[in-house]
Amino acid sequence: MDALSVLRQGPVVPVIIVNDAAVAVDLARALVDGGIKVLEVTLRTKAALAAMRRMRDEVPEAIVGAGTLRNRAQLEAAVDAGAQFGISPGFSGELASAARASNLTLIPGIATPSEAMWAQDEGFNTLKLFPAEAVGGVKLLKSLASPFPDLRFCPTGGIDIKKAPEYLALPNVLAVGGSWLTPDDAIAARDWGRITALAREACQLSAG
Repeated sequence: MDALSVLRQGPVVPVIIVNDAAVAVDLARALVDGGIKVLEVTLRTKAALAAMRRMRDEVPEAIVGAGTLRNRAQLEAAVDAGAQFGISPGFSGELASAARASNLTLIPGIATPSEAMWAQDEGFNTLKLFPAEAVGGVKLLKSLASPFPDLRFCPTGGIDIKKAPEYLALPNVLAVGGSWLTPDDAIAARDWGRITALAREACQLSAG
């Protein structure tokens, strides 16, 4: 599955932080039940790789990827854990090389036109804008549309259900990334119904 196909599965990619792999399956099912199939599990905790593997093994309807990929070792570990795609906060030649060697669909992060040009030179036309709100958000994406008409983005960072529609209305935005679908307190309370409801609400959004 290429990057365009991944991001066209739905308007929101949940940015998931899992501290306990034991909740991974229930969490994934809650999101899938709400209509969200693409799940980004960030490599910010020790439980992330195990959580990703359990989601892949036990929730076959989900498309499970690894987020916060920063180097070759992390990317290879994510592939071993069953990641179907990867998302990084930034871009490097090493990460691009590792993704090609592993045949992993990578959505690299950029924050400037120069980084966008570098990523495009390396063959990446579907990018993450990060941290979106901090680097210019909607205004920056509008500015990038004319000089980079063939680039598509998944802006992430500081976006919530209220801000998402403005991003999704842009023609160069395929989806947005957000952590609001999986609140820490809902996960801690095993409140899967709340997460399913948030997923359903997110699915009502539409990309332009």
